[in-house]
Amino acid sequence: MNVLPILIDSHCHLDLDDFDADRDAAVERARAAGVRLIVNPGIDLHHCRQALALAEQYPEVYAAVGIHPNSSADFTAATLDQLRTLARHPKVVAIGEIGLDYYWQKVDPAQQAFALRVQLGLAAELGLPVIIHSRDSNGDVATLLEAWVQSDEFRRSPLAARPQFGVLHAFSGDLALVQAAYDWNFVLSLGGPVTFKNARNLHTLIPQLRLDRLMLETDAPYLTPHPHRGTRNEPVHVELVCKAIAELCGLTPAAVAEQTSTVALRFFGLENQLVDQPHALSADFRHA
Repeated sequence: MNVLPILIDSHCHLDLDDFDADRDAAVERARAAGVRLIVNPGIDLHHCRQALALAEQYPEVYAAVGIHPNSSADFTAATLDQLRTLARHPKVVAIGEIGLDYYWQKVDPAQQAFALRVQLGLAAELGLPVIIHSRDSNGDVATLLEAWVQSDEFRRSPLAARPQFGVLHAFSGDLALVQAAYDWNFVLSLGGPVTFKNARNLHTLIPQLRLDRLMLETDAPYLTPHPHRGTRNEPVHVELVCKAIAELCGLTPAAVAEQTSTVALRFFGLENQLVDQPHALSADFRHA
Protein backbone atom coordinates (compact mmCIF):
# COMPACT_ATOMS: atom_id res chain seq x y z
CA MET A 1 0.00 0.00 0.00
CA ASN A 2 1.51 3.33 -1.03
CA VAL A 3 0.75 5.69 1.85
CA LEU A 4 1.23 9.42 1.53
CA PRO A 5 2.59 11.37 4.53
CA ILE A 6 0.08 12.48 7.13
CA LEU A 7 0.06 15.37 9.57
CA ILE A 8 -0.33 14.99 13.33
CA ASP A 9 -1.21 17.77 15.77
CA SER A 10 0.49 16.49 18.91
CA HIS A 11 -0.93 19.21 21.20
CA CYS A 12 -4.30 20.94 20.78
CA HIS A 13 -6.96 22.05 23.27
CA LEU A 14 -10.12 21.27 21.32
CA ASP A 15 -12.00 20.97 24.62
CA LEU A 16 -11.78 24.69 25.38
CA ASP A 17 -14.88 26.79 24.86
CA ASP A 18 -13.13 28.70 22.04
CA PHE A 19 -14.26 25.77 19.85
CA ASP A 20 -17.83 25.48 21.08
CA ALA A 21 -19.31 27.28 18.08
CA ASP A 22 -17.60 25.24 15.34
CA ARG A 23 -15.75 22.25 16.83
CA ASP A 24 -17.11 19.81 14.25
CA ALA A 25 -16.12 22.15 11.43
CA ALA A 26 -12.62 22.62 12.88
CA VAL A 27 -12.11 18.86 12.99
CA GLU A 28 -13.39 18.53 9.43
CA ARG A 29 -11.05 21.28 8.19
CA ALA A 30 -8.17 19.40 9.76
CA ARG A 31 -9.23 16.14 8.11
CA ALA A 32 -9.43 17.85 4.74
CA ALA A 33 -5.83 19.09 5.17
CA GLY A 34 -4.49 15.61 5.96
CA VAL A 35 -4.42 15.89 9.76
CA ARG A 36 -5.16 12.34 10.87
CA LEU A 37 -4.47 12.47 14.59
CA ILE A 38 -4.93 15.14 17.28
CA VAL A 39 -3.79 14.80 20.89
CA ASN A 40 -5.79 16.86 23.39
CA PRO A 41 -4.05 17.35 26.76
CA GLY A 42 -6.01 18.26 29.87
CA ILE A 43 -5.23 21.24 32.07
CA ASP A 44 -7.42 20.37 35.08
CA LEU A 45 -9.77 17.55 36.04
CA HIS A 46 -12.78 19.13 34.31
CA HIS A 47 -10.90 19.60 31.05
CA CYS A 48 -9.40 16.12 31.29
CA ARG A 49 -12.94 14.75 31.29
CA GLN A 50 -13.84 17.03 28.40
CA ALA A 51 -10.82 15.77 26.45
CA LEU A 52 -11.91 12.17 27.04
CA ALA A 53 -15.42 12.98 25.84
CA LEU A 54 -13.98 14.39 22.62
CA ALA A 55 -11.75 11.34 22.21
CA GLU A 56 -14.88 9.20 22.37
CA GLN A 57 -16.67 11.43 19.86
CA TYR A 58 -13.94 11.83 17.20
CA PRO A 59 -11.91 8.84 16.00
CA GLU A 60 -8.76 10.89 15.38
CA VAL A 61 -8.73 12.58 18.79
CA TYR A 62 -6.74 11.09 21.66
CA ALA A 63 -6.33 12.52 25.15
CA ALA A 64 -3.68 13.20 27.75
CA VAL A 65 -4.65 13.77 31.37
CA GLY A 66 -2.83 16.03 33.79
CA ILE A 67 -2.94 19.18 35.87
CA HIS A 68 -1.35 22.25 34.28
CA PRO A 69 0.96 24.17 36.64
CA ASN A 70 -1.40 27.17 36.58
CA SER A 71 -4.20 24.86 37.77
CA SER A 72 -2.16 23.10 40.46
CA ALA A 73 -2.92 25.25 43.52
CA ASP A 74 -5.37 22.69 44.92
CA PHE A 75 -3.48 19.57 43.82
CA THR A 76 -3.90 16.86 46.50
CA ALA A 77 -3.71 13.09 46.87
CA ALA A 78 -7.37 12.99 45.84
CA THR A 79 -6.49 14.80 42.60
CA LEU A 80 -3.86 12.17 41.89
CA ASP A 81 -6.35 9.35 42.49
CA GLN A 82 -8.79 10.90 40.03
CA LEU A 83 -6.06 11.31 37.42
CA ARG A 84 -5.06 7.67 37.87
CA THR A 85 -8.67 6.63 37.20
CA LEU A 86 -9.00 8.88 34.14
CA ALA A 87 -5.70 7.61 32.74
CA ARG A 88 -7.15 4.10 32.46
CA HIS A 89 -9.32 5.24 29.55
CA PRO A 90 -8.17 3.39 26.41
CA LYS A 91 -7.66 6.62 24.44
CA VAL A 92 -5.34 8.22 27.00
CA VAL A 93 -1.85 8.28 25.48
CA ALA A 94 0.13 10.53 27.86
CA ILE A 95 0.19 12.39 31.17
CA GLY A 96 -0.03 16.13 30.58
CA GLU A 97 0.16 18.84 30.26
CA ILE A 98 2.25 19.18 33.38
CA GLY A 99 5.25 21.31 34.28
CA LEU A 100 6.21 24.71 35.66
CA ASP A 101 5.03 28.21 34.70
CA TYR A 102 6.69 31.22 36.29
CA TYR A 103 5.30 33.72 33.77
CA TRP A 104 1.77 34.06 35.13
CA GLN A 105 2.72 33.68 38.83
CA LYS A 106 -0.66 32.13 39.59
CA VAL A 107 0.61 29.29 41.78
CA ASP A 108 3.49 29.17 44.24
CA PRO A 109 6.52 27.56 42.56
CA ALA A 110 6.91 25.04 45.38
CA GLN A 111 3.32 23.86 44.85
CA GLN A 112 3.88 23.66 41.10
CA ALA A 113 6.98 21.54 41.68
CA PHE A 114 5.08 19.26 44.06
CA ALA A 115 2.33 18.67 41.49
CA LEU A 116 4.89 18.06 38.76
CA ARG A 117 6.89 15.53 40.78
CA VAL A 118 3.76 13.62 41.78
CA GLN A 119 2.48 13.49 38.19
CA LEU A 120 5.89 12.38 36.91
CA GLY A 121 5.60 9.52 39.39
CA LEU A 122 2.14 8.67 38.05
CA ALA A 123 3.43 8.63 34.48
CA ALA A 124 6.24 6.26 35.45
CA GLU A 125 3.79 4.03 37.33
CA LEU A 126 1.41 3.81 34.36
CA GLY A 127 4.05 3.66 31.63
CA LEU A 128 2.77 6.78 29.87
CA PRO A 129 5.01 9.52 28.43
CA VAL A 130 4.74 13.06 29.79
CA ILE A 131 3.85 16.31 28.04
CA ILE A 132 5.89 19.06 29.69
CA HIS A 133 4.91 22.74 29.86
CA SER A 134 7.77 25.13 30.68
CA ARG A 135 7.39 28.89 30.62
CA ASP A 136 10.13 31.07 32.11
CA SER A 137 11.15 27.97 34.07
CA ASN A 138 13.49 25.94 31.88
CA GLY A 139 16.23 25.67 34.51
CA ASP A 140 13.98 24.25 37.23
CA VAL A 141 12.17 21.98 34.78
CA ALA A 142 15.51 20.60 33.62
CA THR A 143 16.63 19.95 37.20
CA LEU A 144 13.45 18.06 38.03
CA LEU A 145 13.43 16.00 34.83
CA GLU A 146 17.12 15.12 35.16
CA ALA A 147 16.57 13.81 38.68
CA TRP A 148 13.44 11.93 37.62
CA VAL A 149 14.93 9.97 34.71
CA GLN A 150 17.97 9.07 36.80
CA SER A 151 15.98 7.85 39.80
CA ASP A 152 15.82 4.15 40.67
CA GLU A 153 12.02 4.39 40.79
CA PHE A 154 11.91 5.57 37.19
CA ARG A 155 14.44 3.03 35.94
CA ARG A 156 12.33 0.20 37.38
CA SER A 157 9.10 1.59 35.91
CA PRO A 158 7.28 0.47 32.74
CA LEU A 159 7.87 3.93 31.25
CA ALA A 160 11.61 3.22 31.13
CA ALA A 161 10.86 0.63 28.42
CA ARG A 162 9.07 3.13 26.15
CA PRO A 163 10.79 4.53 23.01
CA GLN A 164 10.71 8.04 24.53
CA PHE A 165 9.80 9.28 27.98
CA GLY A 166 8.36 12.73 27.32
CA VAL A 167 8.08 15.82 25.16
CA LEU A 168 9.03 19.43 25.81
CA HIS A 169 5.98 21.04 24.27
CA ALA A 170 6.09 24.47 22.56
CA PHE A 171 9.84 24.29 22.85
CA SER A 172 11.53 27.64 23.48
CA GLY A 173 14.91 26.68 24.93
CA ASP A 174 18.47 26.80 23.67
CA LEU A 175 20.76 24.18 22.17
CA ALA A 176 21.99 23.12 25.63
CA LEU A 177 18.41 22.28 26.65
CA VAL A 178 17.91 20.47 23.34
CA GLN A 179 20.88 18.23 24.09
CA ALA A 180 19.70 17.67 27.65
CA ALA A 181 16.28 16.62 26.35
CA TYR A 182 17.89 14.15 23.97
CA ASP A 183 19.95 12.78 26.87
CA TRP A 184 16.74 12.26 28.87
CA ASN A 185 15.26 10.40 25.89
CA PHE A 186 12.74 13.19 25.30
CA VAL A 187 11.44 14.65 22.05
CA LEU A 188 10.63 18.28 21.23
CA SER A 189 7.46 19.78 19.80
CA LEU A 190 7.17 22.99 17.79
CA GLY A 191 4.18 25.09 16.84
CA GLY A 192 3.09 28.48 15.54
CA PRO A 193 6.09 30.53 16.74
CA VAL A 194 8.26 28.89 14.05
CA THR A 195 6.34 31.02 11.53
CA PHE A 196 6.86 34.33 13.38
CA LYS A 197 9.20 36.65 11.52
CA ASN A 198 10.82 37.90 14.74
CA ALA A 199 11.55 34.41 16.13
CA ARG A 200 15.16 34.60 14.96
CA ASN A 201 16.67 32.45 17.70
CA LEU A 202 14.16 29.70 16.96
CA HIS A 203 14.84 29.95 13.23
CA THR A 204 18.56 29.52 13.90
CA LEU A 205 17.94 26.57 16.21
CA ILE A 206 15.58 24.53 14.05
CA PRO A 207 18.10 23.33 11.41
CA GLN A 208 20.20 21.95 14.28
CA LEU A 209 17.38 19.76 15.63
CA ARG A 210 17.00 16.04 15.01
CA LEU A 211 13.92 15.29 12.92
CA ASP A 212 13.75 11.87 14.55
CA ARG A 213 13.09 13.66 17.86
CA LEU A 214 10.59 16.25 16.63
CA MET A 215 6.79 16.52 16.62
CA LEU A 216 4.45 19.21 15.30
CA GLU A 217 1.72 20.93 17.29
CA THR A 218 -0.62 23.89 17.22
CA ASP A 219 -1.40 24.42 20.94
CA ALA A 220 -4.71 25.69 19.56
CA PRO A 221 -6.53 27.91 20.31
CA TYR A 222 -3.24 29.63 21.21
CA LEU A 223 -0.07 30.55 19.27
CA THR A 224 -1.72 31.00 15.90
CA PRO A 225 0.86 30.87 13.08
CA HIS A 226 1.48 33.56 10.48
CA PRO A 227 -0.41 34.69 8.43
CA HIS A 228 -3.38 34.10 10.76
CA ARG A 229 -2.01 35.75 13.91
CA GLY A 230 -4.73 37.58 15.78
CA THR A 231 -7.30 34.88 15.10
CA ARG A 232 -8.04 31.64 16.92
CA ASN A 233 -5.66 28.81 16.17
CA GLU A 234 -6.95 25.37 15.13
CA PRO A 235 -5.52 21.98 14.10
CA VAL A 236 -5.58 22.67 10.35
CA HIS A 237 -2.78 25.20 10.91
CA VAL A 238 -0.30 22.45 11.79
CA GLU A 239 0.26 22.42 8.02
CA LEU A 240 1.77 25.93 8.26
CA VAL A 241 4.10 24.79 11.03
CA CYS A 242 5.25 21.89 8.87
CA LYS A 243 5.92 24.12 5.88
CA ALA A 244 7.91 26.63 7.95
CA ILE A 245 10.14 23.92 9.42
CA ALA A 246 10.65 22.41 5.97
CA GLU A 247 11.77 25.76 4.58
CA LEU A 248 14.19 26.35 7.45
CA CYS A 249 15.67 22.86 7.06
CA GLY A 250 15.81 22.84 3.25
CA LEU A 251 13.39 19.91 3.01
CA THR A 252 10.02 19.29 1.41
CA PRO A 253 6.96 19.61 3.65
CA ALA A 254 6.16 15.97 2.81
CA ALA A 255 9.51 14.85 4.23
CA VAL A 256 8.94 16.79 7.44
CA ALA A 257 5.35 15.52 7.70
CA GLU A 258 6.46 11.93 7.26
CA GLN A 259 9.28 12.11 9.81
CA THR A 260 7.42 14.05 12.49
CA SER A 261 4.31 11.89 12.15
CA THR A 262 6.42 8.75 12.50
CA VAL A 263 7.88 10.21 15.71
CA ALA A 264 4.44 11.12 17.06
CA LEU A 265 2.88 7.74 16.33
CA ARG A 266 5.77 6.00 18.06
CA PHE A 267 5.81 8.44 20.97
CA PHE A 268 2.10 7.96 21.71
CA GLY A 269 2.14 4.22 21.00
CA LEU A 270 -0.25 4.57 18.06
CA GLU A 271 1.81 3.05 15.25
CA ASN A 272 -1.00 0.69 14.22
CA GLN A 273 -3.91 3.12 14.45
CA LEU A 274 -3.73 4.71 10.99
CA VAL A 275 -2.79 1.79 8.76
CA ASP A 276 -6.16 1.57 7.02
CA GLN A 277 -7.02 5.27 6.92
CA PRO A 278 -6.75 7.18 3.63
CA HIS A 279 -4.06 9.85 3.65
CA ALA A 280 -4.63 12.88 1.50
CA LEU A 281 -2.14 15.70 1.64
CA SER A 282 -2.65 18.03 -1.28
CA ALA A 283 -0.26 17.80 -4.21
CA ASP A 284 0.75 21.42 -3.63
CA PHE A 285 1.70 20.58 -0.05
CA ARG A 286 3.60 17.40 -0.93
CA HIS A 287 5.82 19.12 -3.48
CA ALA A 288 6.08 22.65 -2.09
